[in-house]
Amino acid sequence: MTRMVLARLRQAVPVVLGVATLVFLLIHMVPGDPVDAMLGESAVAIDKAELRHELKLDRPLLSQYAEFMTGIARGDLGVSFRTREPVAREILSRFPATLLLASASLAIALMIAVPLGIAAALRPRSWVDLLCGTSAMLGLSMPNFVIGPLLVLLFSIQLGVFPVSGYGGWRHLVLPALTLGSGMSAILMRMLRSSLLEEVGQEYVRTAIAKGMSATRAVVRHALPNALIPVATVLGLQFGALLAGSVITETIFSWPGIGRLMVQAIEARDYPLVQGCVLFVALLTVSVNLLVDLLYARLDPRIRHE
Repeated sequence: MTRMVLARLRQAVPVVLGVATLVFLLIHMVPGDPVDAMLGESAVAIDKAELRHELKLDRPLLSQYAEFMTGIARGDLGVSFRTREPVAREILSRFPATLLLASASLAIALMIAVPLGIAAALRPRSWVDLLCGTSAMLGLSMPNFVIGPLLVLLFSIQLGVFPVSGYGGWRHLVLPALTLGSGMSAILMRMLRSSLLEEVGQEYVRTAIAKGMSATRAVVRHALPNALIPVATVLGLQFGALLAGSVITETIFSWPGIGRLMVQAIEARDYPLVQGCVLFVALLTVSVNLLVDLLYARLDPRIRHE
């Protein structure tokens, strides 16, 4: 297990470096000047030159790249152009909100996907399976920027149950978590159904049923743990995407997470903050994938033996 972890970490190093290089090049290719965004286009040339020198934007691109990579090696992501605060501090201050939203969305997705996936697998080609499949297709076909406003119109404007946006108590969390969790639940439910259908036909499940165990108990007790192996991969990737910050959902509901912070940084042409957010997202994704590999090995002993 230790060798596997070290091997995954070695593979993650070039990925993170590649992401850092790519985002540095892309952010400098985006049209717009951060100096104009901060001072306005009507500012005098001498003020722009002084600010550009202060932000070290007048240096050659290769020199800026070398300083950026050196800072990463030291754990320094730079200072935000807009707030003049350390980038790492700003990202870490937004991370708890993103983690809370991702965890709540994952919990909602599992509460929807697991029972419906089991019910659809126990009664294939029945009205239950058809209803679950139709619901999954609706969840997959409706993007977050459609589900979110619809939930706001229904539960906030019409019923007045939950607030429209903001960050505070549990009521502020329900609608954005439901927006993200509904789409994830559709993916997990279809994956769980397919995996369970493959396991239900195995000899060990039929043997358990032949010994007097009910079909539902045999599926939940024996087939479900084996069916969770491919589901764990999809679950890890989806949770990594949620931790990375859902830009659209956080923007719709004014949720102060990493996704919204990234949008604000892009609008302000805040190079260090954009680079830091993307790099943090890459590190989160790599870390979640590593945890999924460990969970995979835990669920399937054959991987540990290999």
